[in-house]
Amino acid sequence: MTILITGCNGQLGNEMQLLEKNHPEHTWLNTDVAELDITNQLAVDHFVASNKVDGIVNCAAYTAVDKAEGDKERCTSLNTVAPAYLAAAVEKRGGWMIQVSTDYVFNGTKHTPYVETDTPCPDSVYGSTKLAGELGVQKFCSRSMIIRTAWLYSTFGNNFVKTMIRLGREKSQIGVIFDQIGTPTYARDLALAIMTAIAKGVTPGVYHFSNEGVISWYDFAKAIHRLAGITTCHVSPLHTAEYPTPAHRPHYSVLDKTKFKQTFGVEVPYWEESLAECIRQMV
Repeated sequence: MTILITGCNGQLGNEMQLLEKNHPEHTWLNTDVAELDITNQLAVDHFVASNKVDGIVNCAAYTAVDKAEGDKERCTSLNTVAPAYLAAAVEKRGGWMIQVSTDYVFNGTKHTPYVETDTPCPDSVYGSTKLAGELGVQKFCSRSMIIRTAWLYSTFGNNFVKTMIRLGREKSQIGVIFDQIGTPTYARDLALAIMTAIAKGVTPGVYHFSNEGVISWYDFAKAIHRLAGITTCHVSPLHTAEYPTPAHRPHYSVLDKTKFKQTFGVEVPYWEESLAECIRQMV
């Protein structure tokens, strides 16, 4: 197959590229905005048709959650409009599409893990545009998979893990939110899950994927410092109200992964094991 990866310079896109060498049976087309502007419908149609694309993994997104509150037009263009263009283009070729989405499609008021059949209820511009993107992909591509993930980090790009390591080395004390609960996701594990789905056959529907376990941002920060060998920075727990942000964050956004695990027969690593592996590569 000829498979298009969009957003190849991001965390997930970079991890996908590292795994491509294990799948030489496919032709991989890695693009970011310099190679393909996915917000340009004519450009998308031409690229997909001329390269005879059989499948698309859309890793591109507007992910600056707070900035999105004041940049709705750009956020909508990348998160809602562009995925629909990709879906419609690959549908013309009878192909499939995997759209990566987010726990932000939920407002976080639940107290048990979110399943795929829970009604989405986003409470931010980012979450609303990502949900609209899901719906557009499902509308325009009959062979589409939506994979919602959460708290993504990797050795690439900017993320919470890198920020905590940097601040831990620079400062003697920091405060981190303790009343927002979820599960970190190592982008390498998500990329492996996507490769498994491609290998076993893209099965349409909505799926959830993160690492296993449940944790707060505060506990996550403490684990990062412990695994990175940082001992000179004191981490204090903060209430969400003590750290106001433009965008609302879900207080509880744990995702139930049963459907993905059963459909594709995968075992999902525990968050701390994956974090340790990532940090080993960083430090």
